[in-house]
Amino acid sequence: MSRFLTFLRPLLEATFAILVMVVGLRFITSFFSQNSKVYQPTFLRQFYLLFWPLLCLCVGLPFLMSFFYLGTLSVVEVVLAVALGAVILGFSVPSLVLHAQYYARNFSTTLVFDAKQNRLEVYEQRVRIPFSRTDLVRVEYVTCVSRHVFWNKYEYVRLHLASGEALTITSILTDLPPLAEFLRNTHLEQRRQWFCFL
Repeated sequence: MSRFLTFLRPLLEATFAILVMVVGLRFITSFFSQNSKVYQPTFLRQFYLLFWPLLCLCVGLPFLMSFFYLGTLSVVEVVLAVALGAVILGFSVPSLVLHAQYYARNFSTTLVFDAKQNRLEVYEQRVRIPFSRTDLVRVEYVTCVSRHVFWNKYEYVRLHLASGEALTITSILTDLPPLAEFLRNTHLEQRRQWFCFL
């Protein structure tokens, strides 16, 4: 076990150093780039959404290693380890499941949105889905009930078109309140859920 940990530690440190450099470079270059109106799933957006769940998981996983020594632990230690494991997984797993679901849905989606130019376009695999405001039969905007959980930033807007097609735009692309505000004069329905599963 100690051999595994001595091998794992330098690997984790190198991964963390590379991650800090990549995020730092992205942050610095963002000052020199123009504010884009084209939204796709980017590394920086995913890092922003997954930062707290992954941090919670990384901090808690070393403590969960105590389950490997289950036979040598007292009852109190087992109860504490189970409680800690439930808290860590309870805060992290819903975010990871939502992220995977949203990423799978919007992996090949491109959103072009500019409220000032009255422009809203959705592309699936670089093919534009043609619709206008008059084609919107109903618009669902689903947000999280609590603003104090790790998965509160996972929300989605679903555009129901007159053709029967439904386009789902998730927070993996961008923050959705400006889009919901832009669509406020359509048949907008706002719903709140504990978990915004698709």
